Amino acid sequence: MQIDNRSVRSVLFTCSVALGAAMVFARVCPADDVVQQVSVFVSGTEGYHTYRIPGIVVTNDGTLLAFCEGRKTGGGDHGDLDLMLRRSTDGGETWQPMQLVYEEGGAEKITIGNPCPVVDRDTGTVWLPFCRNNDRVFITRSTDDGQTWQKPVEITGSVKRPEWGWYATGPGHGIQLRTGRLVVPCDCGDGKGWGDWDKKGRSLVFYSDDHGKTWQRGDITAVGMNECEVVELADETLLLSMRNYFGKNQRAFARSTDGGLSWSKPKHHEQVYCPTCQSSIQRYSLKPKNVLLYSGPGGPGRNNMTVRASYDEGETWPVSKVIYSGSAAYSDLVVLPDRSIGCLYERDGYGKITFARFSLEWLSGDEKP
Repeated sequence: MQIDNRSVRSVLFTCSVALGAAMVFARVCPADDVVQQVSVFVSGTEGYHTYRIPGIVVTNDGTLLAFCEGRKTGGGDHGDLDLMLRRSTDGGETWQPMQLVYEEGGAEKITIGNPCPVVDRDTGTVWLPFCRNNDRVFITRSTDDGQTWQKPVEITGSVKRPEWGWYATGPGHGIQLRTGRLVVPCDCGDGKGWGDWDKKGRSLVFYSDDHGKTWQRGDITAVGMNECEVVELADETLLLSMRNYFGKNQRAFARSTDGGLSWSKPKHHEQVYCPTCQSSIQRYSLKPKNVLLYSGPGGPGRNNMTVRASYDEGETWPVSKVIYSGSAAYSDLVVLPDRSIGCLYERDGYGKITFARFSLEWLSGDEKP
């Protein structure tokens, strides 16, 4: 369904078109449900074969920063990959032209990816950790709302053990704890090479207690874990949500009571379907009601992008709603200044990375915050 620029927006959300940007808002849920959606990155455009691996944050000034990998010559995880960004200053309705944040070697097959941005609310700085060839770890920063980025600094020695092989930041977003600590979720292979993730793969975080001047590594989880995101609970415990390789099609979760220095044994959650895929977790509110959000494929497989809500710190997830019925994979959640919810997600066989915006009332139905 396409609607031209003269259409009037309703009190909630309507469908609209952002001219010149190939971004179409459309309803993708039942007729009585309205979700505002726009395709931010479209594969096969602007010199890139495929766009994958979304990450999104909102700055102190309310600007949305949507990151991804731009894959030049193919859709694979390894090759000539660049780190891309688009900015929105109007809540995701329109998006500014694409920015190249970082690349190496021109057409050489150097993999720059796994963006995992985190905003320091105290200083306003946006930190952007990423990986080179899923081995070395770098970080860049922006102090002007994502308009420009500093030369990346390598932090591999601080966040990765020498004996580890594979390493990936995020993907998705990091968080700032109430103590001020910046926390970046990661995963690693505790042996060289790719594969055997049920024996090698682990999740972890690295962190900074001095506003990004230095970074330190926390401890790893039990084996079988992979891409992860983290959220802080009301009692300052960290809840780590993890892709895993035990074949149960359920999300695995672990907890840390020491700010990410150590983790409990991962446990699968029977209410949270998850194929072997990245997913997102996000704090919506602590008061007046405690609400956590989760997004990921609702299945079967990488299909039906689903957003869930928990009111008891992730013990149960009684609310779930599909925001896109079709092929859908990686995603990242953000809470906008007006308290609407944003979900940046892959869809249509990795043909698009789309931004969806909706309200908590729409998601929760009769459950009010």
